[in-house]
Amino acid sequence: MGKKNLTQEEKKSRLKKRLITALIIVGVLAVIITAGVIGYKKHMHYEIQPHEFYNVERMEAEGRSYNAASDVYFTRDISPEGLERMYEALDVNPTGNVGVKLSTGEAGNPNYLDPNLIKDLVQSVDGTIIECNTAYSGSKRMETEMHMQVARDHGFTDIADVDIMDRDGYMAIPVQGGVHLQENWVGKNLANYDFIMVLTHFKGHPMGGFGGAMKNISIGIASSEGKVRIHSGGVFKKPTITLAALTINQDVFTDSMAEAAKSVYDYENHGENIIFISVLNNMSVDCDCVSNPAEVDMHDIGIMASRDPVAIDQACVDQVFEVEDGTSLQNRILSLNGLNILKHAEEIGLGNRAYRLIDMDEE
Repeated sequence: MGKKNLTQEEKKSRLKKRLITALIIVGVLAVIITAGVIGYKKHMHYEIQPHEFYNVERMEAEGRSYNAASDVYFTRDISPEGLERMYEALDVNPTGNVGVKLSTGEAGNPNYLDPNLIKDLVQSVDGTIIECNTAYSGSKRMETEMHMQVARDHGFTDIADVDIMDRDGYMAIPVQGGVHLQENWVGKNLANYDFIMVLTHFKGHPMGGFGGAMKNISIGIASSEGKVRIHSGGVFKKPTITLAALTINQDVFTDSMAEAAKSVYDYENHGENIIFISVLNNMSVDCDCVSNPAEVDMHDIGIMASRDPVAIDQACVDQVFEVEDGTSLQNRILSLNGLNILKHAEEIGLGNRAYRLIDMDEE
């Protein structure tokens, strides 16, 4: 049978039905998209925490209370001798295999710790420089062989052995009290070291706000897979870090860094076998992981040392907020709510934000 010839009225009726159906579909899609956008915005929303100083002298003068405080040592002398004084102030005697955790710096970045600055200290403890591979595309440190070449190019292999700890994979260590992570995937070779000296170049960071001691032992000691887990709050695990992994709420990311840092701290005999020394020099808003970082626009401040990773990061942040030329880094920290890592780390028992600053130059 042939097609039925429709009358004009029937054609108009059919067209009307199609238009109504299309409008209904568009309306439903609009509702779904709107709900998704609202939900996503709510998911991604985070409150910017204002900066407050946590030096106990200032806190007491302002009538602010604290439960406990940690010692943080400070010198303005950024030299091998100044670095040695900070190490000696911590009064530790590491035995066995000593790992020196630092960032080898991305190819093209000039702001990493100078091997000539740290050489004497690293060699005095017979330390092995330890690192893990990155998890972002475009990095020259994503694969072990290329990472080792960057370490050579930057002069680190001239002063000590270098171990890319996840060259043979990762191991899982537990996270006690974590909200987002129950375990942390770290470079497998971490198990080979009896004591960890954490040497950190304090600076800004395009995702975390700032890069300090806690970032150095969380993202820095995590394997490539572990880095993705931290960035995604435990959701994703396969490198590279993709857009999906970066859609996690900012506070979830910094919370997860704090939780991963605590797992490493606990793994090192609950902090007995780990120390933290941070150098505040060559600071820009960008991390050493950026191949073409923003210009350094702050004066060099000095060196901090502590047994408490929360306290030393807080003390470094406070120094940045103390100085007149710290505006760009201050804004970077605040815009990404970078202070949240300090808050969450204290909440889960990693350390104290309150600290006593011991000025070794005055001593």
